[in-house]
Amino acid sequence: MFHSSTQRRHWTFGSEEELARSRAEANRKFRSRAAANGKVVPGELCLLEPHEELAICKYYEKRLLDFCAVFKPAMPRSVVGTACMYFKRFYLNNSVMEYHPRIIMLTCAFLACKVDEFNVSSVQFVGNLRESPLGQEKALEQILEYELLLIQQLNFHLIVHNPYRPFEGFLIDIKTRYPMLENPEALRRTADDFLNRVALTDAYLLFTPSQIALTAILSSASRAGINMESYLSESLMLKENRTFLGKILDGMKCMKNLIKKYELPRPEEIAALKQKLEKCHSPEFSLHSNTKKRKGCEDDDHNAKKPKIDEEECTDDEFAEVV
Repeated sequence: MFHSSTQRRHWTFGSEEELARSRAEANRKFRSRAAANGKVVPGELCLLEPHEELAICKYYEKRLLDFCAVFKPAMPRSVVGTACMYFKRFYLNNSVMEYHPRIIMLTCAFLACKVDEFNVSSVQFVGNLRESPLGQEKALEQILEYELLLIQQLNFHLIVHNPYRPFEGFLIDIKTRYPMLENPEALRRTADDFLNRVALTDAYLLFTPSQIALTAILSSASRAGINMESYLSESLMLKENRTFLGKILDGMKCMKNLIKKYELPRPEEIAALKQKLEKCHSPEFSLHSNTKKRKGCEDDDHNAKKPKIDEEECTDDEFAEVV
């Protein structure tokens, strides 16, 4: 149940400002450690600012969704939602300058397949990369190296509650107890579009799955010119609880605003940021250049040190292209 879950206790936050503070703190910690290790001097221009890190995360999260969308065999929506949630959670407390999102995004998808019991082998998984057999083997090595790191940084909280099951539940409830709406299935298409768009925002870190699902349905109804206030007040029995109803409506407005203001970074912006990012991961800047290749090594500030791959990590062009 969601209300007794680790997602509610540890990964549902009170405001966008709280998320911004967490991301800024991850950025600050990396800068401090880089300076302490003599890798950079304070104010070094090659380092990314928090808003630049967020832009990089948006870019790679979209790539993660694109990868999942064309995955063979078809990946269930719950697996996609879980992978995206892992990615969001990981970069709340970690910097892209320390852990490259190119490999983290695929590790999130790989772990989500296991946790949600989507039965694909490791060979099948990397077979979805447009790469030579040697390149696929190299990618799999990197994914397996980072898997334990990812689990540790998620604090072993691996069960994710997505809005898809509540969404189906609301549709069944509407069909059963709300005869005023003749064809509830007509809402599905635009509601699905809402769920796809809201998944790119921080809504999953701010609202419960049932809130997101209900907002998707009401948003779809609104676009179709259907007023479902009576469903909230009568069927969901919120007429007498005006405070709770007001809270739900405020949450819906907030989600719609999150979608409205969400923008993917421009290609030219990403190109410049990726140059800075790759410099941060070059040997002269890496904080872990001397770290032994060992899964799950611990240090003072992080649950696990960055795994070291014997060969260079694959580039974007050769690593994360999908079939």
